[in-house]
Amino acid sequence: MRAKSSFKNWFNSGDPWIWLNAGAVSLSIIMVVGLVVLIMVRGLGHFWPSNVAAFDYIDDDGSVIALVGEFIDAEAVPRARLAVDDSRIPADIDIIDRRLVRIGNRDYTGFDYRWVLDAAVHNLSYPENIMAVERYEWGNFYGYLKAVKENGEVTDADPDWESFLRYIAESEKILGEIHHIEKNLIGAVNYEMERLRLRERGLALDNVAPGSPAYAEIETRRATLQEEYNGYTGRLTDLYEQLNRASFVAVLAGGQKAELPFSKVVRAYRPNAMGVTDKTVFYFEKLWEFVSGDPREANTEGGIFPAIFGTVLMVMIMAVLVTPFGVVAAVYLREYARQGPFTRLIRIAVNNLAGVPSVVYGVFGLGFFVYFLGGTIDELFFAESLPAPTFGTPGIMWASLTMALLTVPVVIVSTEEGLARVPRAIREGSMALGATKAETLWRTVLPMTASAMLTGLILAIARAAGEVAPLMLVGVVKLAPSMPLDGNFPFLHLDRKFMHLGFHIYDVGFQSPNVEAARPLVYATAFLLILIIIFLNLAAIKIRNSLREKYRAAEQN
Repeated sequence: MRAKSSFKNWFNSGDPWIWLNAGAVSLSIIMVVGLVVLIMVRGLGHFWPSNVAAFDYIDDDGSVIALVGEFIDAEAVPRARLAVDDSRIPADIDIIDRRLVRIGNRDYTGFDYRWVLDAAVHNLSYPENIMAVERYEWGNFYGYLKAVKENGEVTDADPDWESFLRYIAESEKILGEIHHIEKNLIGAVNYEMERLRLRERGLALDNVAPGSPAYAEIETRRATLQEEYNGYTGRLTDLYEQLNRASFVAVLAGGQKAELPFSKVVRAYRPNAMGVTDKTVFYFEKLWEFVSGDPREANTEGGIFPAIFGTVLMVMIMAVLVTPFGVVAAVYLREYARQGPFTRLIRIAVNNLAGVPSVVYGVFGLGFFVYFLGGTIDELFFAESLPAPTFGTPGIMWASLTMALLTVPVVIVSTEEGLARVPRAIREGSMALGATKAETLWRTVLPMTASAMLTGLILAIARAAGEVAPLMLVGVVKLAPSMPLDGNFPFLHLDRKFMHLGFHIYDVGFQSPNVEAARPLVYATAFLLILIIIFLNLAAIKIRNSLREKYRAAEQN
């Protein structure tokens, strides 16, 4: 009876609920950390150079084929799931082991990956002279280096590996110069030519006579730009001739010969001959390419820098827009609005806005911001560009405004709570010293509420950086031809479309034609998105804590 009474007292004391909450929090932390670790291992492990195997494989029809590739995954499956040949698998085996092999050479075999049964693999080896070639198109190539050609003639029938890598380095140097001329130099000329065209059309809309000095100035500048353009195209012709001069011959696993131009090669390496140090250096090179490079091969190869840049820029513009709107609304509701049923109704509406599905904001942004507001701006300020829209089409400005509208309730609620925590005595003391209500608010109350404002901004950033549905309607694209920030005046182009990490994950994971190649990039991109959100939040938390320490003494008084 005494034990029952003590248990009842312990239960009524509330200690079980404390332990239950602590256990729930611990379990949640373990699950979150485990999920992040899983994403990190699956994503970052993709960049480690795996050894390339060569083996003979007994196919379904009993024929023996030679294969070369990387073992990517393995699984054990019930025999009932597979239509297998009894001659390859003993009849008494119910669970069959098989492995996923990345065989590459899609332009020769028709597919990148295939599953192989372990029991049908024979003569497995890892020759050191097998090379893996990353290409700009058609994915990886696996084979044996045979010869190097220049202008269609064999110049080296048995090239050594170092000389082969020098050819690739020379080709990469030429490609870099071509990219600089096409994207930067010719891109700047084309951009200015388009501005001249719009300026000329604007003169026509203003009924300016064709023989006026303004037209002459445009023609003079256009002739200068055309001369620059011709010079760049002439240089490009020479560079492409140099680039397409050299190629190499390689032998596939089955003995078939293939000739590949060096211009299509990103890098080549022999993983079986690489030590741990060489593989580590290669790993960080690939990781840097992933962070800093442009995507290729339907976003299943290359880097994701445009998506990183677009995500960060959109969040920064959104933060600049949402903070003033949210703070002004909160100040009005707390400091100026008469407290009554109407004000309470507004607060209820603000709280309910936080629960509206995000895609609804996207539809609103498309209808109001893009079609109505953007179309009106085009008619008033960009008539020379019509019917091609400038702001009457989805872009990063409308995406940032939509995200600001999506997250403004969070900033309002957080700022109102901060304003409510400021002691009334501080307001009264400030006004007793002769300050007006506006001066008290601006110089005393708002600085003490800065930590609460930044708390709302932190929550807004965390939500906006991960949203995808509304962005699909108001500006995000699979592949942006140019970034919103470049070297052309006015440098920040708010009308341009942009790439976003969240949409990139969706596109690669669900729209990619090559699922197996895309899967590790989905994990890597998701992990990078988590890191960016953490970094942005930590930066805001650091600023918030600094402001909190600064005004803590005032709050205590």
